[in-house]
Amino acid sequence: MADPVQVRAEATPNPNSMKFTVNRELWAGRARTVSSQDEALGLPLAVRLLAVPGVRSLFFLRDFVTVTRDPGANWEALVPAVIATIEAHYAEG
Repeated sequence: MADPVQVRAEATPNPNSMKFTVNRELWAGRARTVSSQDEALGLPLAVRLLAVPGVRSLFFLRDFVTVTRDPGANWEALVPAVIATIEAHYAEG
């Protein structure tokens, strides 16, 4: 049985972006930026994260995703929503 999903949110130098590190491989290969649902096709986690209100774009690399928010989006609401989305993605397999 796999370990439970653990997600850690960290501030970045950019106040409009936060890094979410996960104890899973989120992305294999070179870094990838996703800014639209069209770009997210075939990437189920990206589709889910872009559907979270306030998420503008995503940057995936190995075990983390950096989320950039829309201007005016509140991190106090966005962080728990992003974490819940990542946890749900892995809980559903």
